[in-house]
Amino acid sequence: MSYVRIVTVICLLSAIACATTASQDALQQAGAHYKIGVAYLNESKAQQAFVEFQKAYELNPHDKEVLNAIGYIYLIYFDETEKAIDFFTRATKADPNYSDAFNNLGFAYEKLGLFDTAISFYKKALSNLLYPTPDKAYIGMGNSYYRLGRYEDAISSYKEAIKRAPNLSLPYMRMALCYNALGRYGDASTAMTYAITLDPFYNGDREKAVEDLTIRTLTASGYEEKDIRDYLEIIKY
Repeated sequence: MSYVRIVTVICLLSAIACATTASQDALQQAGAHYKIGVAYLNESKAQQAFVEFQKAYELNPHDKEVLNAIGYIYLIYFDETEKAIDFFTRATKADPNYSDAFNNLGFAYEKLGLFDTAISFYKKALSNLLYPTPDKAYIGMGNSYYRLGRYEDAISSYKEAIKRAPNLSLPYMRMALCYNALGRYGDASTAMTYAITLDPFYNGDREKAVEDLTIRTLTASGYEEKDIRDYLEIIKY
């Protein structure tokens, strides 16, 4: 091998090593920004979290967790559902088994009132047997079935959620709505009582539940407002 060729190979290897180091540095920086973003989000500082997630995205645009996090802020805090769907979809393309993103897609379509589409994404999330929080998807699926008037299917979904997270109050509250819609008022009352008992804020105090729900009606609208008013009615049974 000639001297020129040896120098060329050495330079090429050096360039590859530098590029690899730079890439690793970018990934590490992206990971750091993501962790800071999560910390902000845990403190409900959505804008600061969004800035950090965007920095992570610029450094590592194919990271599924970053894509999902940005979509989450668009959906929950900024009320920009279409942008959220775009980021969740990209997250699922980065990892076709990423159940968290599929679950979030379900919730996004549920917010749009496209309940059949929402159910399909909740089912996709649940198709991954390694999904650590399937109760979320079962509750979301139950909510969509409830909106479609498929009350028995909704009850089945909530019961599946309870099997996996028996101390959650929400699926019992949602079942109360289903039983109420079916005219099974005794079952609705029982489910609501159990929900209030399990809820860490209410801690079994019905008067506290009534006070809290009444306050929530002041800012609620649409489906949420109707649900809360139904809860208040069921508590009276």
